[in-house]
Amino acid sequence: MSGYVIVHGHVTDGDKMKEYGAAASPVVVKFGGEVICRGPSEILSGASDHNICVVIKFADKAAAKKWYDSPEYQALIPTREQGLDSVFFLAGE
Repeated sequence: MSGYVIVHGHVTDGDKMKEYGAAASPVVVKFGGEVICRGPSEILSGASDHNICVVIKFADKAAAKKWYDSPEYQALIPTREQGLDSVFFLAGE
């Protein structure tokens, strides 16, 4: 079954987010990921400061973890943290 990385976030620095996005996209593809949703999100229940959502599909949860734990992606996290207040979730069977 597919694995999904779901990101809820709030952009804090647009320039850093552009830098992060340009570098992260090829790493996602390298590990077999596909961005299936990206953009503004609407809260239907509860409360959160996060107003964007990204959903990335991988072959399975193991592939998603391999991407997230890879040296290539880990190197991008400091830039991501400068540009985005976020929470990452891993879903799937």
